Amino acid sequence: MKNISILGSTGSIGTQALDVVRSNKEKFKVVGLTAGKNIELLEKQIREFNPEIVAVMDEEKAIELKRKISHMDVEIFSGIEGLNEVATIESAHVVLTSVVGMVGLVPTMKAIEAKKDIALANKETLVTAGKIVMDAAKKNKVKILPVDSEHSAIFQSLSGYENKDINRVILTASGGPFRGLKRQEVKDKKVNEALKHPKWNMGKKISIDSATLMNKGLEVIEAKWLFDVEPEQIEVVVHPQSIIHSMVEYKDSSIISQMGYPDMRVPIQYALTYPERMENNYEKTDFYKIGQLTFEKADTQTFPCLELAYEALKKGGSYPAVLNGANEELVELYIQDKIKFYDISDTIKEVLEVHDPKYNFSVKDIIQIDKWSREFVKNKFKGV
Repeated sequence: MKNISILGSTGSIGTQALDVVRSNKEKFKVVGLTAGKNIELLEKQIREFNPEIVAVMDEEKAIELKRKISHMDVEIFSGIEGLNEVATIESAHVVLTSVVGMVGLVPTMKAIEAKKDIALANKETLVTAGKIVMDAAKKNKVKILPVDSEHSAIFQSLSGYENKDINRVILTASGGPFRGLKRQEVKDKKVNEALKHPKWNMGKKISIDSATLMNKGLEVIEAKWLFDVEPEQIEVVVHPQSIIHSMVEYKDSSIISQMGYPDMRVPIQYALTYPERMENNYEKTDFYKIGQLTFEKADTQTFPCLELAYEALKKGGSYPAVLNGANEELVELYIQDKIKFYDISDTIKEVLEVHDPKYNFSVKDIIQIDKWSREFVKNKFKGV
């Protein structure tokens, strides 16, 4: 029996992780859950999975939840301290970090320090503090198990091989909802169109990042830290069918890929069961139905966020944290229909140009740098 804490249990990854647990209750026990504000769904999850501890980011919602389940033997916490409590609960073997945004960094670090294996679905943790996180994992002998389908694919394709044998890592991308369009066609696209991802069921923030290709840019930065490769060794290839989830090319020119019908429950399940594999009843890949697999070069003229992510990674230091913080703030403004599509990439370019970088920093420094980049965005669009 493997005990699991899930940070972000009401989001897309969290609910699909609970679906994996639901089908395998003899193998997994949920000991901790967290949510932002959605206490209606969280209450249902508590009643079904009976965790030891839960946390709600919104303090008022946490008080309301306490009233709703006062008869149940569940500890309820709030705020970032609550996330930390759930991340470090003694009984957990694995902590699935599926919260969206910078809020995931500190709880993930706390879980690592508590020697919990991490099933990582929070991109921002490695984007903003990759070296700090990976060094802490090594020091505490903790596994970082990628949940993103692309990084899970690379992780699986590397099985049995050494890093020195890698020639390049090939991240596949669906291309998002605006694939094939040019700048003039994309510039006035609204949120409702950007949210229509062609392949994956994801939350709003990640869906917008997919539409701008920033999601792939963040994955490039993640890949650098997860697999200890250089930016020049990471290539993005648009693969609209999303059957090949990513590939590794070795120095002998061999390419190994991980493939399958696009279902996030598969990489979630593998992260939770690693190093074992477990049967499931998910849809199997029918190559005759697919017909063909196609590949395209990423269009960085129409989607400059991908190039900006590469630029931040190559510059190093605090640049990726600035990129990430500005992007989070801009995506929220776009979701609220307060800015246009290209305001996102244009402003990120601007903030990277004016940033005074740091190359030696702590988690506290990262939080301050993140705050600075957000304030830059808020000041730029004050009053919109």
